[in-house]
Amino acid sequence: MTLLGSFIVPHPPLIVPEVGKGKEREIQKTIDAYKKIALRISSLKPDTIILSTPHSIMYSDYLQISSGKNAKGDFSSFGVPEVKMSAEYDEEFVNKLTELAEENGISAGTLGEKKKVLDHGTMVPLFFINQYYKDYKLVRLSISGLSPLTHYRYGKCIAQVVNQSDKQYVYIASGDLSHRLKEDGPYGYSEYGVQFDREITEAFKKGDFLEFLKFSESFCDEAAECGLRSFIIMAGILDGKTVKSELLSYEGPFGVGYGVAAFTITGEDQERCFDNKMEEVLRKELNDIKENEDPYVKLARESLEYYLKKRRHLKRPAGLLPELVSNRAGVFVSLKKEGRLRGCIGTIMPTTDCIADEIIQNAVSAGTKDYRFEPVQPEELPWLVYDVDVLSESEPITSIHDLDVKRYGVIVSYQGRRGLLLPNLEGVDTPEQQVSIALKKGNISPEEPFEMERFEVMRHL
Repeated sequence: MTLLGSFIVPHPPLIVPEVGKGKEREIQKTIDAYKKIALRISSLKPDTIILSTPHSIMYSDYLQISSGKNAKGDFSSFGVPEVKMSAEYDEEFVNKLTELAEENGISAGTLGEKKKVLDHGTMVPLFFINQYYKDYKLVRLSISGLSPLTHYRYGKCIAQVVNQSDKQYVYIASGDLSHRLKEDGPYGYSEYGVQFDREITEAFKKGDFLEFLKFSESFCDEAAECGLRSFIIMAGILDGKTVKSELLSYEGPFGVGYGVAAFTITGEDQERCFDNKMEEVLRKELNDIKENEDPYVKLARESLEYYLKKRRHLKRPAGLLPELVSNRAGVFVSLKKEGRLRGCIGTIMPTTDCIADEIIQNAVSAGTKDYRFEPVQPEELPWLVYDVDVLSESEPITSIHDLDVKRYGVIVSYQGRRGLLLPNLEGVDTPEQQVSIALKKGNISPEEPFEMERFEVMRHL
């Protein structure tokens, strides 16, 4: 019937006095803000609290919903098993949300919950709420590796279940901000972490949920953020609503950002449908990319589009650059959607008559034969971004010191097994990482006497 309020909260275990042992006093602003929220929830008296947490079971392609009648948890992982709690789940809500997500093509449900115990991303908020109010049921939601827009639309499904119910609800988005605010923090210091916290807290103040959707995956990785997808689900629940926004506190003395914010619905506003606005932003960006498209990338895009529409390979077009038809090389084609890899297939050595034919073949394979992903569907084509890597001839090397992750890719091989990793990939910062990943891809043990080759690529974006 009613969403009474929505809240963003952090979940540092040390905020619990038995865990913090006095250290919690260093985040007193967060404690004070938490108590305000707990008191407010107590006065609202919701029938059900819906809570999203980054620390429940998390899948790359599935939004897990905790199931069953109830669950228990404690802080034994943080040295205080005596601090424990339990929660009764709202099974009716869970069942309706699972059905509605399926109807809307969102991969979400109750499968795959290996550990049913409450996680600290859930227990820290409940620790404060339970001091003032206990007469509620809980819905516990995970986040996933699915796109931000999918999380937003998942939030819209949650709102629909709320609107169809005769109960009253509160939503809690549990999540810390950046973990890279100080050198002695969990992941060291990064200017991206400081920038993330500045921009996200400004969005909290203004209720500007479009900003939640604009952060790139690479930027979020550099910032080592925790709760963004949790916040985006909340934004989806508030789709089409005007809100009163309050940033109640922000601090980060331990190198992790803790933000507490409250959002109260004040009316309707179809201009605040931020998934539609984000699609407009993405569509413009993709149109700009296509208007300035590299000939190699254009051929890859047209090859996959042609195949998915005609179910046969594109014939080599006339008028291509001379090097595309006169040279032979191994080629990798990568597809990304909303900043995340959607498929990548390539050939180490040339297998066709020319680079153009190699691109046509591998673009189709990247979209339809990468076993890590479901085949690309025609409706996805407008949202894909393509990279084409043309490989030089490889050369043998005898030492890992002959590698440079920015300049060289690596091929490892042993007894007919081979693994390859391209150069200059996000998150691969050392030759050791590069070789380790390549070995895994080739199903080769590091203890086996594998051989190495390096190669360079000409990357077309």
